[in-house]
Parts: sequence; structure tokens; C-alpha cells
Amino acid sequence: MEIIVNYALHLVTAGLLLFVFFLVYTWATPFDEVGLIRQGNGAAALTLGGALIGFSLTVASGIVHSDSLLQFFAWSVGAAIVQLLAYLLVTRLLHMSKAQIEGGNVAFGGLLAAISIAVGAVNAACLS
Repeated sequence: MEIIVNYALHLVTAGLLLFVFFLVYTWATPFDEVGLIRQGNGAAALTLGGALIGFSLTVASGIVHSDSLLQFFAWSVGAAIVQLLAYLLVTRLLHMSKAQIEGGNVAFGGLLAAISIAVGAVNAACLS
């Protein structure tokens, strides 16, 4: 029974962390990803999807490599901060504007997605 409870706690915590990351990330970006995605904007979908995948890699690594739920939670919060800082840094360094994503520039959306996934993968590996 303890295994099932532990599984459920980690699953629910991971789901909540992903949801909160989604809310914070969409608040922190200068465009409305959800609205743009509803309009069929592929660049916004790639950008948001890449950020979620990148963050989830670290969440998954945190589950595997943490000794407690609290430690897992702490690593995940740290990972969220790293993902957000990476987004802010990359958009400043590459002079990416909100107009590029709102305009549906899939190349920029894909690049942001790839960078988010790469940051998440490296971040996840650092937990092992």
C-alpha cells in the first residue's frame, strides 16, 4: 500500500508542478500562447510545448533521483527557475520579439523549443 501512496503522491505533485509551470511560463512570456495556439499559431505551440517538455524532463529526473517528496519538489522548483531564466536569456541574446511568435515564425518557435528541451535535458542530467 505504501508504494501506491508514494506513486500517487509523486504523480499528483508532478502534475501540479507542470500546471503551475504552465501558468507561470505563460504569464512570463510577452504573448498569449494559448490564444495564439487556438488560432493555429505553430510557433506558439512549439515554444510552449518545448518549455513543457524541457521542464518535465527535470521533473522526471527529480522523481527518479530524489530520496523524498520534499527533495523532489525542491529540485523541480529549481528546474522551473532555470527554464524561465533560460527563456529570458535566450530571447534577449537572440533579439527574439513577441512579433516573431505572434506572426507565426515557426523557425523561431522551433529554435526556442529546442533550446528549452536542451536546457531541460542538461538540467535533468545534473540531478543524477
